[in-house]
Amino acid sequence: MWSEFLQEFSPQMWQLTALSTWQTIYMSLTATFLAVVVGVPMGFFAFLTAKGRILENKVAYEILDVVINIGRSVPFIILLVLLLPVTRFLVGTTLGTTAAIVPLAVTAMPFVARLTANALLEIPTGLTEAAKSMGATHWQVVSKYYLPESLPILINGITLTLVTLIGYSAMAGVVGGGGLGNLAISYGEHRNMVYVKWMATIIIVAIVMICQKAGDSLAKRFDHR
Repeated sequence: MWSEFLQEFSPQMWQLTALSTWQTIYMSLTATFLAVVVGVPMGFFAFLTAKGRILENKVAYEILDVVINIGRSVPFIILLVLLLPVTRFLVGTTLGTTAAIVPLAVTAMPFVARLTANALLEIPTGLTEAAKSMGATHWQVVSKYYLPESLPILINGITLTLVTLIGYSAMAGVVGGGGLGNLAISYGEHRNMVYVKWMATIIIVAIVMICQKAGDSLAKRFDHR
């Protein structure tokens, strides 16, 4: 058993494992960042334009709601194929780690938007009236009241998104996206290197656990309740 492990994990394989680990982290973090940049404002607008909110707008709300629901409904593997022309246009190729970021980010944007809107629903209903009575503008209500109050839940939502994208990045590796998923398929499965497959799985689980622990700790730090 030990000899078989040493045979599979040559110095070159350790280097490849380290590279694949970095690719998985790079894909997941970058896609999460892009999803947050787009998804959080989208979720805020979906919440603020809903009935009874400070920017109530039925048309805008329904458009955002439909876009978010459709985006969340498309399976990642199908979206991966549908976005091939977009990925090629933006990145110049449909293969590789950077190319995989495009579908990863797009699939996470509506997910983050819905998590953001749901987080804002947890804010006490009387907060808006209290802020308005003190002369707060719409922007001040959002930036000084809504955002701080919802931040712990938002952090938990972003952590969930990151953990989900780590799993999706492994799926992207199956179609040439690189990372630990590609390592497990190309070497662990196709070349029957069982220990490589298990090592890739263990590293992915470890990354998920570290990210979850860090996200939970950060959320507690900003939770003043």
